[in-house]
Amino acid sequence: MTHYTNKKMRIIVIGSKGQLGWELCRRGKQHGFNIIARDLPIFDITDRNAIRKTITESNASLVINASAYTAVDKAESEAETAFAVNRDGPACLALSCAENRLPLIHISTDYVFDGRKQYPYLESDPVSPLGVYGNSKASGEEEVRKTLTEHIILRTSWLYGVHGSNFLKTMLRVGKENETLRVVDDQHGCPTYAADLAEAILSIANHLGKKGVEPWGTYHFCGKGKTTWHGFTEKIVELARPHISLKVKRIEPVTTAEYPTPARRPANSVLDCSSLANTFDITPLPWENSLSRAIDALLTKGTI
Repeated sequence: MTHYTNKKMRIIVIGSKGQLGWELCRRGKQHGFNIIARDLPIFDITDRNAIRKTITESNASLVINASAYTAVDKAESEAETAFAVNRDGPACLALSCAENRLPLIHISTDYVFDGRKQYPYLESDPVSPLGVYGNSKASGEEEVRKTLTEHIILRTSWLYGVHGSNFLKTMLRVGKENETLRVVDDQHGCPTYAADLAEAILSIANHLGKKGVEPWGTYHFCGKGKTTWHGFTEKIVELARPHISLKVKRIEPVTTAEYPTPARRPANSVLDCSSLANTFDITPLPWENSLSRAIDALLTKGTI
């Protein structure tokens, strides 16, 4: 476990009810940080006055933006809402942080890339989003960069956890109900456990609290190793079956073309995390190991 030195650091967590925000609040408190949790209905990231009031009156040391509009397919028909949450909200956050001389950690996504690259994406690779969701997140990144020098943009991918709705929980649910699952097998990425991402963010926060440390910029964090949605599903079923009753007998691979969705997804969204390791000494765990821990946590909670 990381040793945290900035026990009295006050951190505002925006999006505290989401799967990542929930982990940040829970683990932040466990590590001794003073967590200020903000989310709907009391706090709305599209409300500029609420943002300014929260940041100005908080006496915080750091702001973490874990909120986002993440309904990838729905975003295609709700572009205005997606951009309000993913672009305009971060823009106002960055401005308020600049006015109050606070650093910001902003969470972004692998969907800022088009997936045409054959190798893992570097932070320096040009963004080229395929849909509204990716475009809104890429725009949010740019707003943060141009407004606030003291920022960390942390891109992640294929996020899942024990809290909220996600792919892991969906596959466990449909695996109980169906003998056959048809899952896309030509999109490659890195499953990321929200608990691991939260620990990485809190470790970064700890670094930022030290004098003379200014590693501002964009970084990547995701589970180590790559797979497909089909491979991810196979591992979920393999790890969960000894503990719960699953009806599923076959997991059939299908192509993206065979499973059309309103939003296009990148065929490759594997992220290179070496820059984060070099700067903050944070190295992701193998995604299979983290998935096993996540399933154990769900079993402990009695939610599967």
